[in-house]
Amino acid sequence: MVPSMSWWHALIIFVAGVWAGTINAVVGSGTLVTFPVLVALGYPPVTATTSNAVGLAPGTISGAYGYRAELAGYWPQVVRFAISSFFGAIGGTVLLLTLPRNAFEAIVPVLVGLAVVLVIVQPKVAKWVQGRRAANGKEHTPGPLLFGLLFVIGIYGGYFTAAQGVMMMAVLGMLLSEPLQRLNGVKNALSAVINVVAGVIYACIAPVSWPVIGLLALGSTIGGQLGAKIGRKLPPAVLRGVIVVIGLAAVVQLVLK
Repeated sequence: MVPSMSWWHALIIFVAGVWAGTINAVVGSGTLVTFPVLVALGYPPVTATTSNAVGLAPGTISGAYGYRAELAGYWPQVVRFAISSFFGAIGGTVLLLTLPRNAFEAIVPVLVGLAVVLVIVQPKVAKWVQGRRAANGKEHTPGPLLFGLLFVIGIYGGYFTAAQGVMMMAVLGMLLSEPLQRLNGVKNALSAVINVVAGVIYACIAPVSWPVIGLLALGSTIGGQLGAKIGRKLPPAVLRGVIVVIGLAAVVQLVLK
């Protein structure tokens, strides 16, 4: 049952949307902010997930637009990557909508826990990637492995979006030789594709809360622009620490529910 929305619930959801949009543009994992907030306010996990996908889609588009300078001249390659993300997102939404609801609720803590682990190890992954590049001194051109992994991440993103950006950055960084800021722009563009695809499907056939979607859409769009502007200046460590705390709280809450 979807709870009624008071003015302070609306304010909390809007602020969470701004926060999530900012984090998504900078490092990814904004869903680890909005998902536990919605669950804590009484929304069922499936409704929280579907409403997140629809509501945060405008924010991912906003973040991708904010990184348009980094993607100048690279859009043809982004389009190729987006094909894998597109079909993966469709597969993920099918899984969410066809699996029994109790099965989804059982797997959510595992997915959130996995996302938290990925957020924690992201700095080590980035350092390893940079060392690998310096050691071999050659470019990594896109190949079947990259497209396959992007497809798998698309499935994950369509099913449950938390930390899909972190997964993308790890994969793109290991298999491409591009500046990290460009990779972040690619991550934002592919996240936008996944969220839009999942959002359109969920909006048509899944249980969603339109007031939540509207608040998240407005907040995440603002946050996407903020995140794109401060992405090179704000150390992600502070945001990452908050994400970890919120994610762990969500795991505990969902396990004890």
